[in-house]
Amino acid sequence: MLKVIALAAASLAGVQLMSAKVDSSRPAGDYTRQIETWQAQRLERLKAPNGWLSLIGLHWLKDGKNTIGSAKGNDLVLAKGPARLGTISVANGKATIELDAKAEATIDGKKATSAELLDDSHEKPTTIAFGTASFHLIDRNGRKGLRVKDTAAETLTHFAGIQTFPIDSAWRIEAKWDAYAPAHSLDVPTVLGTVDKMQVPGKATFTHGGKTYSLLPVLEDKDAKELWFIFADRTSGKETYASARFLYADMPKDGKVVIDFNKAYNPPCAFTPYATCPLAPPENRLDLSVTAGEKKYAKDHR
Repeated sequence: MLKVIALAAASLAGVQLMSAKVDSSRPAGDYTRQIETWQAQRLERLKAPNGWLSLIGLHWLKDGKNTIGSAKGNDLVLAKGPARLGTISVANGKATIELDAKAEATIDGKKATSAELLDDSHEKPTTIAFGTASFHLIDRNGRKGLRVKDTAAETLTHFAGIQTFPIDSAWRIEAKWDAYAPAHSLDVPTVLGTVDKMQVPGKATFTHGGKTYSLLPVLEDKDAKELWFIFADRTSGKETYASARFLYADMPKDGKVVIDFNKAYNPPCAFTPYATCPLAPPENRLDLSVTAGEKKYAKDHR
């Protein structure tokens, strides 16, 4: 599950800056192979049968009863599946499903007629499967919806691949880390028009081309073991996806954090209109062309 995050603002005044530099202990050829391996693994995850490319729908539920199926008369009309799949009832923050006897659908891989739907805040959300398609419940600030996937989705079977900038070790940057104690927080908008508040543990400051920049990462959850950067730059909307690119980094060590822009990648919203993604906040919009990482997807769904 992709979780929406927020970033906190901070001032550059009075900060000692750390120049961008490359890890000279890492042979150039070895580094290139490591990034190529990372890119290949990223591609395989994206192309997985139940990955982001398999999305074919996102349907929001209303309180009360919601009929679902592929027939037009349903409250929620699915792109694929039986004409009448069943009914989902929402009450007191919980959703339950009653399947139509003729739907030939399964609940968590088993034949059943009803169940409470656990949403994606759980490790294993309840999965309703029918043919090559399936869905599970998502929760976004109390708003519940169905995320529908299909292993035969056109976005998956006709995937155009990912274009990237040439691998350049100069974009593997060692930045100065200023920890926040306590952590800061900031409201950040999403593509849904909602706002989330997340923890910002500190600020990464670096120089590139003689100018100083800073980025504010967040913790994806309270047990996060990596920093998550959501950023945009001068290439956004041109060579790269307009809303943001994502980047993970190891936790800071000895007052430094390594930001490898060669691992910057597109959010799910770059590939499908059925994902829910954060937007890069103003604090992370770099006045810099980051010519590293993934480029704009060739088949922009917009």
